Amino acid sequence: MFGIHFETLHNFPPLASRILGNLIVDSCNKGLTFEELVERMQASKSSVSTSLNLLLKIGKITYYTLPGDRKKYFKPSPFSDRLENYLKMIDFEKKIIDKMISYRGKTVSCPEERCNLENVKEYRNHVLEVEGLLLKTIERFKEIENKNKS
Repeated sequence: MFGIHFETLHNFPPLASRILGNLIVDSCNKGLTFEELVERMQASKSSVSTSLNLLLKIGKITYYTLPGDRKKYFKPSPFSDRLENYLKMIDFEKKIIDKMISYRGKTVSCPEERCNLENVKEYRNHVLEVEGLLLKTIERFKEIENKNKS
């Protein structure tokens, strides 16, 4: 289900979606190694490697190593990190919305454009509410993560 979720809603490639789903479900304690992922996914090493590199690049997963062990142990990134990526998207969207409000405020010339301006302003309010909720959630996740590190 996680694989289908990430593939459908986040437009991740199918293998990357399945890998992320597996890591979320089964890597809570120590993580999964590259070899374990190749075996579980029944995919080629190069395909798994490509998918892992994508997931690392977009911040969905992380890895760690152990002294004396050459293996990498892959895990999903902490919830706080994953949600901070959404904050980056919201920040970019706010900039676009502000430019639209500024432009439309200077050029409004008909009732349709006035309606559009009001809609964009209301959408900005929504984005600000979402941002506030995300900030609170990230703060709570960080508290939980820090408590569990102790």
